[in-house]
Amino acid sequence: MNFNWDVFWQYLLQPSGVYLNGLWLTCLISVLAMLLGCALGLAAALLRLSKNPLLHLPVRFYVWLMRGTPLLVQIVFLYTALAAGGLFRFEDIELFGLIVPGNIQAAIIALGLNEGAYMAEIIRAGIGAVDKGQYEAGRSLGMGFAKLMRRIVLPQAFRVIVPPLGNEFNVMLKNTTLVSVIGVQGLLLSTQMVTSATFRVFELYLVVAIYFLMLTTLWGFFQRWLEARFGQSDRPSAPPPASSRMFGRSTLKLLRGR
Repeated sequence: MNFNWDVFWQYLLQPSGVYLNGLWLTCLISVLAMLLGCALGLAAALLRLSKNPLLHLPVRFYVWLMRGTPLLVQIVFLYTALAAGGLFRFEDIELFGLIVPGNIQAAIIALGLNEGAYMAEIIRAGIGAVDKGQYEAGRSLGMGFAKLMRRIVLPQAFRVIVPPLGNEFNVMLKNTTLVSVIGVQGLLLSTQMVTSATFRVFELYLVVAIYFLMLTTLWGFFQRWLEARFGQSDRPSAPPPASSRMFGRSTLKLLRGR
């Protein structure tokens, strides 16, 4: 195999503008799609708690549909099939002075819709992990459903939600490669464009694999920090010393002149 180290190190350490644009677009689509998925997941999880079939049955259908069909099919259906059927076409729009192409809009929405189904189950499991006594305590204080969720249930459920939420974003970063099928110039399509000009396929796909590995590794460090940050209150605290248990902390401070 004729491996060109010069090409490998050049695109790894000094990436071209095409690579940098693809990297930026990959991160942007991942963040926006994840935010959309979290919002949809929260709404779907809360609707699943309702006893009204008009509210929870459509949510069940949405989760079943999104989790039961391939993400690639959903992306192509949303952007290509709807336009071919004359039902809806994504047009370029201007947002904050920037032109957002239709395929990028479709990519964010498709990834967000798919993610929302998984986040709905994650958030529902987090809410279900909260002790039932917390609900009773909130109702005894006269809290309505919205205030009970906002002030008591969701803050406690968030500790349970954080680990799978981080894993979902890790998957989201890698799922952005699928949107290249509708012409979104993320990291994968940028690599395909460069390989068509240089014909160095092995070296450049190795570079893009390293880029994704770096992205997911950096996110892994941040995820561990999040888990440690929001899990601090769940860790058992060290028992007080025997002198504090015998005399009390206030008495010891007076004896020490503090």
